[in-house]
Amino acid sequence: MFKTFKADLNAYLERDPAARNKFEIFFLYSGYKAVRSHRRAYWFYHHNMKFIARFISQRSRHKTGIEIHPAAKIGKGLVIDHGMGVVIGETTEIGDDCTIYQGVTLGGTGKDTGKRHPTIGNNVLVGAGAKVLGPFTVGDNARIAANAVVLSAIPPNSTAVGVPARVVKVNGIRNDTLDQIHISDPVALALCKLENRIDNIQKSIDKE
Repeated sequence: MFKTFKADLNAYLERDPAARNKFEIFFLYSGYKAVRSHRRAYWFYHHNMKFIARFISQRSRHKTGIEIHPAAKIGKGLVIDHGMGVVIGETTEIGDDCTIYQGVTLGGTGKDTGKRHPTIGNNVLVGAGAKVLGPFTVGDNARIAANAVVLSAIPPNSTAVGVPARVVKVNGIRNDTLDQIHISDPVALALCKLENRIDNIQKSIDKE
């Protein structure tokens, strides 16, 4: 557990440009406090001390504005930036080195039983205000744009944009940028390519 706490601290230093040192993160960052509390709550929950686990998670919710069910599985290196209004449901699974911004919901639709919440892969970014709802998988290295509403599986190395979210392929390459806004629109890109082809054809016709 201590190795995981250390990985979480290092993740903030690497990915939060406002983070100055580990001391400040440990004592002042609400996202780090929420995840730290969750790791304790998770231990109690899986040792059949569910009242204590729930007490820890609810106390953390009131202090940080971040609600994480004690049964949720969270990998190392999670950064919850700003964090206010984040909700992570009971059967949610989050991989390693993910970044989540304020107002994010990793929740259910109310139609499922058992596994009701999403499984988030490694190195995933979820933008501010995004809602990921349902028992599907968001693949490794995926990016979910701000305010997107994701209702179905997202492939690895891709970007989800809009309401409901549509997928933009990112050429199978991990994208480390934290930009949640300037994401390519696939329709606009297709139209640009089509316009270039028409221009080239017209030039060929003019030469003849």
